[in-house]
Amino acid sequence: MQRLVIRGEKRLCGEIAVQGAKNSALALLAGCTLCSGEVRLKNCPALSDVFAACRILNRLGCKSRYKDHCAVIDARGMCECAVPEELMREMRSSIVFLGAVLGRKGECELSFPGGCELGPRPIDMHLSALRQMGARITEEYGVLCCECPTGLRGAKISLGFPSVGATENIMLAAVLAKGETVITNAAREPEITDLGDFLNCCGARVSGHGTSSIVISGVERLHGCEYEVMPDRIVAATYMAGAAITGGELELKNARAGDLEAVVPVFEQMGCRVYTYDDRIYINSKKPLRAVKTIRTMPYPGFPTDAQAVVMAALTKAKGTSVVVENIFCSRYRHVDELVRMGADIKTEGKVAVIEGVKKLYGARVRACELRGGAALVLAGLGAQGETEVENICYIDRGYENIEKHLRLAGADITRVMC
Repeated sequence: MQRLVIRGEKRLCGEIAVQGAKNSALALLAGCTLCSGEVRLKNCPALSDVFAACRILNRLGCKSRYKDHCAVIDARGMCECAVPEELMREMRSSIVFLGAVLGRKGECELSFPGGCELGPRPIDMHLSALRQMGARITEEYGVLCCECPTGLRGAKISLGFPSVGATENIMLAAVLAKGETVITNAAREPEITDLGDFLNCCGARVSGHGTSSIVISGVERLHGCEYEVMPDRIVAATYMAGAAITGGELELKNARAGDLEAVVPVFEQMGCRVYTYDDRIYINSKKPLRAVKTIRTMPYPGFPTDAQAVVMAALTKAKGTSVVVENIFCSRYRHVDELVRMGADIKTEGKVAVIEGVKKLYGARVRACELRGGAALVLAGLGAQGETEVENICYIDRGYENIEKHLRLAGADITRVMC
């Protein structure tokens, strides 16, 4: 077991290069199973979730290797269609392999996914959509058995909620299906756009990705390609929050400001100066932070739920009262009790959190309960007086590549040590 030890109240200053997007890379890795040629994914982040996805690929009979932020996948020898429970439990987004494997092999067997506990995240929409495409799905003792001996067929699918995971699964299942698939009320996140661009690079016929209506015309086969994973917008938001809580000044390289249009104004309301460019973001937080009225998490292009915890960490030191309304997940305030241990004044009721800014946070021993909440505790430690120890950092490693290295290069006093 490892932990992060942080000695706070040191301004973050300098440059940080933003890694490739975890949430995009995992969907692209699943999409590699559909290709009859070698795929090279550049800018692929070195994360425990990425390595877990590669283990799933290897178990399916694909060849995968990873070096210097490049994942190379060859799925031509894929011979299995079952993903063991121990691999499924390693990451929550492993369910994205369902549509890809079913589309490639006509059958798939897997258990329910693991990962961060954020409350119920039902996959009913995934299964309903695949059934509309001709799949027969049964569940027994927590194992999903899916088959479609004659192949999937296109369908018109309307989602009750613009779920990212369901949209990804339908896209992956539809690219080799017979006929045309239309997804209405589709998720619009940049990671969906990235997946559609990747599939098209492999020979698929996908249009409308990034809008609420996606059209996929099935093709007979996909070929390999070389593709670069998009930058991680949540990691960029995290480092912006790090600059805010420490009164720092950062330039984030390889950051797409267009993916953060709902986040940047929040930092500006807090009193930060933010300058955006095509491939980088500059943030200056030399003035005392101000509270913001209300942040409501919403599907894209609204404020992302994944950025809620890290922005809340910065708001703990903002003068005044801020309100956060979490509309996506019902258990996404698990970091609040740990922030309160550090001196934060936060009260929650249902999906609402009220943050009264305090003058100082104080170092404490705290424990990460999930990925983004864990990152929030690291940020709180950066802005706190004294020493903070963050335990259970395996969650943080799921989404942040060498977080202590990047923060240390920007002036933080942070060390990874064995427990």
